[in-house]
Amino acid sequence: MISGYLITILITVIIYAMLAHSLNIITGHAGQISLGHAAFLGIGAYTSAMLYTEAGFPFWLSVPLSGLVAGAIGALLAIPCLRVRDDFLAITTMGIGFVAEAVFLYTPFFGGAMGIGGINLPNWFGREMTKSEYFLLILLVFGFLLFLDHRMGRSWIGLAWASIREDEQAAGAMGVDVVRFKVLAFILGSAIAGLAGGFYAHFLTFIMPQNFGFGQSIVILCMVVFGGIGTRWGPVLG
Repeated sequence: MISGYLITILITVIIYAMLAHSLNIITGHAGQISLGHAAFLGIGAYTSAMLYTEAGFPFWLSVPLSGLVAGAIGALLAIPCLRVRDDFLAITTMGIGFVAEAVFLYTPFFGGAMGIGGINLPNWFGREMTKSEYFLLILLVFGFLLFLDHRMGRSWIGLAWASIREDEQAAGAMGVDVVRFKVLAFILGSAIAGLAGGFYAHFLTFIMPQNFGFGQSIVILCMVVFGGIGTRWGPVLG
């Protein structure tokens, strides 16, 4: 028996924890700064919203697809972004965020400044899911993602990311395919952010471009930094 206000706060917290975790893969594990991460939150949210409201896809299909689309776009953007480093990489990723927001705002296909409404909570067992059940669903998904992150951290992928984070040139000299593992980090981080965007859209039931602006990217980055960049539980606490 949890109040509606408290469950709303809990859902918001778990969605932002998922976002912080996704950015931590890029910035904490692989050591690549990103100041436009909210763009992938928006890509996921708009993908799920459009599939649900326009194409008639169910929640159980539109939300996973939102993660796949965000991951694919993250892969396309990662290659040119990773040709630059440090401050230039930060400026480039910041630009991606501004471009994504402008596309959502000025393209009639995405609803423009009016946004997209009519995005409902998922249906199951012949009825609409309650907010408490929705929170448990997101919590379960997030727990699974943390488990995968734990396993990945003990694999060659985690070791490669750690070496790139500490010294990119030394990692390359030791045979680590730096570009490949950087792109992989962007793909995974973008895909999880897109997945969070799908959950976010169905939670809000209405989205607009201002939900995914530059300020949102800074909020996500602050969570990672304050919690403990590069750690597993720090961004969650942040």
